[in-house]
Parts: sequence; structure tokens; C-alpha cells
Amino acid sequence: MGLLVDGKWTDQWYDTKSSGGRFVRKASSFRNWITDDGSPGPSGEGGFTAEAGRYHLYVSYACPWAHRTLVFRKLKGLEELIGVTAVEPLMLDNGWTFTEPDPLNGASYAWQIYTAADPNYSGRATVPILWDKKKKTIVSNESSEIIRMFNSAFDGLTGSQTDYYPQVLRAEIDEINDRIYDTVNNGVYKAGFATSQEAYEEAVHALFETLDLLEQRLEQSRYLVDDMPTEADWRLFTTLVRFDAVYVGHFKCNIRRIEDYPSLSNYMRDLYQTAGVAETVKMDVIKNHYYGSHETINPTRIVPVGPDLDFDRAHNRNQLFEAA
Repeated sequence: MGLLVDGKWTDQWYDTKSSGGRFVRKASSFRNWITDDGSPGPSGEGGFTAEAGRYHLYVSYACPWAHRTLVFRKLKGLEELIGVTAVEPLMLDNGWTFTEPDPLNGASYAWQIYTAADPNYSGRATVPILWDKKKKTIVSNESSEIIRMFNSAFDGLTGSQTDYYPQVLRAEIDEINDRIYDTVNNGVYKAGFATSQEAYEEAVHALFETLDLLEQRLEQSRYLVDDMPTEADWRLFTTLVRFDAVYVGHFKCNIRRIEDYPSLSNYMRDLYQTAGVAETVKMDVIKNHYYGSHETINPTRIVPVGPDLDFDRAHNRNQLFEAA
């Protein structure tokens, strides 16, 4: 765990003293967009045209933010267009580490991808990283924007007509995304990385208040916004699939398990069983990363054997909502 300061790597845990024990996530730094014609996106610079083989994705199978991009790469049929490299499960003194030096940049650590793009970069060296092989720079390290690029920018090359962020639903998707990001996706980290009782309880109660509301919503609808999955569902999924194995114990999010929510647990298995998605879930990597990397939280680095999870177990979402 660490960060870059003016291009120099520093092994440093998160500073929570200045925020009353609260974990505060910093905004992503690279915010360019790939577009079908290379025109500028909502932020950053233009010139990133959707092309087969031009871009490369760096991920950790442990990281829920990177997991989003792997899901969209699979759902949108981008495997042949965008290569992928995964780091090792553990994130220790040098941060995310490659098993072998990265053939594109010769990097042994993810932070070296950042300094290849900006030798004076300051900040966390997070994944995902979307790299442009032509310009030799980082397009984006913001997962929520990378999945929107994957959703539409390459459709002219793949012929995909599936839209997970349709114009008519964007306001509703954005609204539910905002709450889920703050209290669930990032909420588990706010609870897990808190260093005061007040900060922890504030985060954990907000988390379960939202999970309770989502359970009620999913009692009435198969998916969060529409009768088909949207971006909002996949953003939630990557947190839910880690919840009982990691966040309940490691991050002390233990008021209830996802398994204790009938609708949420069936909904999670429904999404998991979508064609290709199970291939993106590597539970051994997930558990080894969290329990083995966060010495501040788990100093013994012992990885628990359980829980016994069966994401392939039959769910009731088809019958429930087809009958309705």
C-alpha cells in the first residue's frame, strides 16, 4: 500500500487522522474518454479513437472497481479488441505488482505505469488502468467512466446493440448510482478503513440502510431500474459478490449478510449466472488480497476458510417476475 509523490513511490497507508477517523477516497486523476470518432468526451482531452488492439486494460481480479471493467469487457464482447493484464492478489510495500514485467512498459509495479504516463505523478496507483498503446499514456483510471466507454464507444466495431446506459433511463440510473456509490460501493471501505468508532458506525449504518432499501426495491422489480440489467446493476454486483466473503468479517459490515436478504441474494446470483460473468469472479484472489494485504486491519494475514458460498445455486428471479 502506498502512493506516488512527485513521481517517487512512498509506502504509506491512508491518512484518516485529518478526517476524524473517516476514510476519504480521492478522485481519479486520468479522465480522458475513448469515443467512436476520437472527439473529446465529457472530460479530459480528445484524440482517443475506438480502435481494435489500441488499448490495454490493467486490473486486479480482487478489486471491485476493476471488476466492473472486466464485466463490461465481457458483456460487450471486447475481449478481442482490448487486451488485459492482471496484477498479483497481494498489494504490499510496492502496491499492485505484476507476476512478470509488463511487456508494454517493462513495469514490475502498477505505479510504474503511472510514471510512464506522467513522470511527476502524485497520487495512488489504483486499478483499473486503461492504457493507450499508440499515445503511450493512460486514458483513464476511473472505473465508472471506463465502463461507459466500453458500453458504447466500440459498438461500431463489434455491432453490439445492447445499451446498459440508455438515454431514457440515465437520470434514474445516475440517481441510484450516486446513493449506491456513496453508501455501498465506497461505504464498505468507509466502514473497513475507519479508525474511529464514530466514523465506523456512521458508515456501517448508512450501508445497511441502503441495503434494506435495495431489498425492498428488488422485491418489486427484477433489476434496479429496468426489466433488463443496466449499469446500475453491474456497479452494485461487484460489491455484493464480495460482501459475505470479505466485507462482513474483514470490514466489520456484519449487521446482516447478503445471504440474509432474500431478494438481494437471489438478484446477485441472477447477475452472476449471466453468460460470461462467472469467469470474472475469482473468489480465491479476492479473499487472498483483502485478508493478506491489509496488515493494519488483519495483522496475522490469516485468510479464513469460509464462508461456503454457492453462486451457481438456483435463483427465483425468472419465475417471480415472469409470473408477475
